[in-house]
This record gives sequence, C-alpha cells and structure tokens, in this order.
Amino acid sequence: MSTETVKQEIINLSKEKWLWMADCNVEALEKLFHADSVFVHMGGNMTREHELGVISSGGIHYKHAEIEEVSVPLVSDTTVILYNKIRLDAVVGGNEVTNPFMVTEVYVQENSSWKLASLVFSKLLSPEDQPQH
Repeated sequence: MSTETVKQEIINLSKEKWLWMADCNVEALEKLFHADSVFVHMGGNMTREHELGVISSGGIHYKHAEIEEVSVPLVSDTTVILYNKIRLDAVVGGNEVTNPFMVTEVYVQENSSWKLASLVFSKLLSPEDQPQH
C-alpha cells in the first residue's frame, strides 16, 4: 500500500472516529482504541477504559468536531501520526463548551487493522489570549 493511500485511510478513520464520539458509539470506539491507549485532555490523562466510560456515561459528549486542518507528516509501516486542528463543540459536566484544539492522534497497525494508541488535546489560544509583548 502506498504512503498516500495509508495517509488517506488514517484521515478517513479519524473522521469516522469523531462521528463515533459524537454518536457515543462506544462499541465502534472500543474496537478502534488500542488496549493500552492513552487519552490526554486539558484536565489530565485517561486510560482506554476511563475514556470509554466517560463517553458512555455522558461525562463528556463530543457533539461535533469541525476539522479545519489535517496533516499526516510521518508514516512508517506500522505507525501513523495525524494532526487535526479542530473546533470542538462538547458538553462537559453539563456545560456546553466550544474550544479550538490541535489534536495529535497516533495510530498503530495491529493484526492488519489500525488502532488508536494515543489522542492528545492541546487547546489553542485565541488572539486575545496571546501574551502581549
């Protein structure tokens, strides 16, 4: 499979993941998330089980991820890193929030299928949040 084909496969899988998260499709996410996956949010780290539990309980409802930019700069035979610049609409602890994030996703190939090994949310600062010099 060509590098470009692998990149497109991961881009499509990532888009599908955002839809599954919005739909709280824990069954699909459970298949996608690697057994040892790690999720890094603004408030801390979560294991696969914790992330799935938070999604299924509604502790975080990822309502909609507007993907603004996608980059897949690094590909090996079994590991792909994808960067998404997104605007995420979510409900966290009962409060509706919208935040801009750079999301780093690491996918590893296991038994000829791709698994999400890491998902890291980095909040982007708005122009008014930038430090003044």
